[in-house]
Amino acid sequence: MAKALPIMFQGTHSDAGKSIIATAFCRIFAKNGWKTAPFKSQNMSLNSYVTVDGKEIGRAQGIQAEAAGVVATTDMNPILIKPSREHESQIVVHGKPYKNMQAFAYRGEFFEKGLAIIRESLDVLMNEYDRLVIEGAGSPAEINLNDRELVNMRVARMANAPVVLIGDIERGGVFASLVGTLQLLDKEDRKRIIGVIINKFRGDLALLKPGLDWFEQYTGVPVLGVVPYLEDLHIDAEDSVSLEQMSTAVNPDKDIDIAVIRYPKIANFTDVDPFLTEPDCHVRFVATAAQLGQPDLLILPGSKNTIEDLLYMKKNGIAEQIAQLNKHHRVTIVGICGGYQMLGARIRDPFGVETPLREISGLNLLPIETTLEREKTTILSEGIVTFSGERFAVKGYEIHMGRSEPLAGHISLIEMHGRKEGGKSEDERVIGTYFHDLFHNDAFREALLNKIRREKGLAPIYGRQSFRTIREQAFDRLADHVKRHVCIEEIEEKMYMFQRRDV
Repeated sequence: MAKALPIMFQGTHSDAGKSIIATAFCRIFAKNGWKTAPFKSQNMSLNSYVTVDGKEIGRAQGIQAEAAGVVATTDMNPILIKPSREHESQIVVHGKPYKNMQAFAYRGEFFEKGLAIIRESLDVLMNEYDRLVIEGAGSPAEINLNDRELVNMRVARMANAPVVLIGDIERGGVFASLVGTLQLLDKEDRKRIIGVIINKFRGDLALLKPGLDWFEQYTGVPVLGVVPYLEDLHIDAEDSVSLEQMSTAVNPDKDIDIAVIRYPKIANFTDVDPFLTEPDCHVRFVATAAQLGQPDLLILPGSKNTIEDLLYMKKNGIAEQIAQLNKHHRVTIVGICGGYQMLGARIRDPFGVETPLREISGLNLLPIETTLEREKTTILSEGIVTFSGERFAVKGYEIHMGRSEPLAGHISLIEMHGRKEGGKSEDERVIGTYFHDLFHNDAFREALLNKIRREKGLAPIYGRQSFRTIREQAFDRLADHVKRHVCIEEIEEKMYMFQRRDV
């Protein structure tokens, strides 16, 4: 008999705050002594997390596992969908690429297989843990998709989980979206809703109270909490929807201006998260040449379709502006994964992994050539970075479907147990690597920022706070915040009661 007590969080729409609320409950349950696991049956995201056995899952579930203090496994996110081109995605099953599929084919051909995969993972977690925090996706009221959905109410039924519905008040119309979602649910599924949480609230709760009373009276569903918007929460974002809130403009009050290229298939942009916590740094995501300006640090992040994103930069003038910045302005350019491939002389795609285009010239800022391959590399990595006259031990992970070979004049960046990885220019103004989480390594990040500060005539800053410590503090801060504003005891009581009733 399964021992885990499940709870599921669904939202009225994408980016309602399901991942953050689920992360909070992972931390709350774990701190209360329960062995807790996150679960999301199917995740569509270009932000990945590598497990200890070298498998790829959605980053949100990896971070939720960290919040719960457990080791992340592929059972926590058995199906990962990574959009790669228009109407087509790479389907990752238990951490390994399965195949590229279009949406109609996925719904038609993969449904039964996906259902079996999800049921098996769910059974494993339900038998190994005390609490299971399940996250849905999008909305459970997508009536055009619900006949073959694999991530909302069908999963709730499989796990026999009660559901808390989350509405985002920041977008407006929260009562309409909550009521509309409830009314569009099947009668039996609606019985699973034990209450709602209103998320991202700003303002006076007294002004909201009449609406809460009306909602409970009209629907018969209790409001289990109103969670105020929590500023500066340094927990990894699940997908690029969160980038809509990021600045594109320079902040003159910050010493270091960091620009991140936001191309259409941007992936694993959480690499830059440590800079968001630095008091002297301002991070902005730019999508046009006009927005780029003259940053001190320019980052080309990962990409799920390197060739198409490189074409995007060439067509809208970003590529030319990067060349001019490198030639005339004192800027440090760092490319990670797909961004590293773009920095080279050319990228070849002989097997059509990304596009029908078989070859494209790169930005030609590092002497490498890249060949895209059918097999994906997903590994945890560690090594020694040589930078600014010092050596730094670094840990991170790699996720890529390409091999980059050095050309004449190449200088490697990282020594990794007998192999060399990445590259840099002689003056270290251009750096490239497949190594994700490079900036999460505190000593290297400090050296990089201090090099920029010295070049700008600013005094270096030593003893920067550990990013890992900041994230652990963020988990606790989030959990405490949610506990203050959500009826945790009532939810737990309803979780127990739900298992004793016939639904």
